[in-house]
Amino acid sequence: MVHAIIYDFDGVIADSEVLANQVLAERITALGLPTTLNDALRLYMGRRWAEAMKLIEHGLGKPLPISFSADLHAATLARLQADLKEVHGATEFIKHFKTLPRCIASSSSASRLQVSLEALNLRDMFDGRTFSADLVARGKPCPDIFLYAAKQIGIAPSKCVVIEDSPSGVHAAKAAGMTVIGLGAASHIRARHCQHLLDAGADYATTSWADARAFMNGRAGTRQN
Repeated sequence: MVHAIIYDFDGVIADSEVLANQVLAERITALGLPTTLNDALRLYMGRRWAEAMKLIEHGLGKPLPISFSADLHAATLARLQADLKEVHGATEFIKHFKTLPRCIASSSSASRLQVSLEALNLRDMFDGRTFSADLVARGKPCPDIFLYAAKQIGIAPSKCVVIEDSPSGVHAAKAAGMTVIGLGAASHIRARHCQHLLDAGADYATTSWADARAFMNGRAGTRQN
């Protein structure tokens, strides 16, 4: 039985990947390397930032400006604050399972998580239960952030279900010993994404929150509304 839900955030609750990668594409293009949204999604999404920076520098043929990362972060936060929407159905799902312990375990920075939760009016739903990979030594696909989150909410990893949109996140959650729902419902998702999540080890994969809710019903350890 599932006793808690651990949510990834970007691409799961927040439909943020297109916005963030559009800002990245604009910034790289301004430096002299023409980059489309699809280029940014294909080349940089899901990579560690240090690795992405090396790829950008290789394409530019020169080092990035010292202020690039800080400027990009500020521009991304501003875009999210102005334009962020939820992945359709996310809030309804969260409220349906509100009697279960829940938290967010994300690779995003704490500042990006807080800005995004404010933009989506979800801060109260996760107050004090929002965990960034900044808190652990290793990021996804290592299990550290999910193990940390489970410890913080006091639920054994084997009793947690994780909702993830990336293969690296699926690998991390399975390495933590958790059940994983792979979700491909955000606007950046491309064909065969659910199959990639299943290949990574997801126990179930779907393109909608409604299907995820159906999968969860009957598995929750607490009666739901």
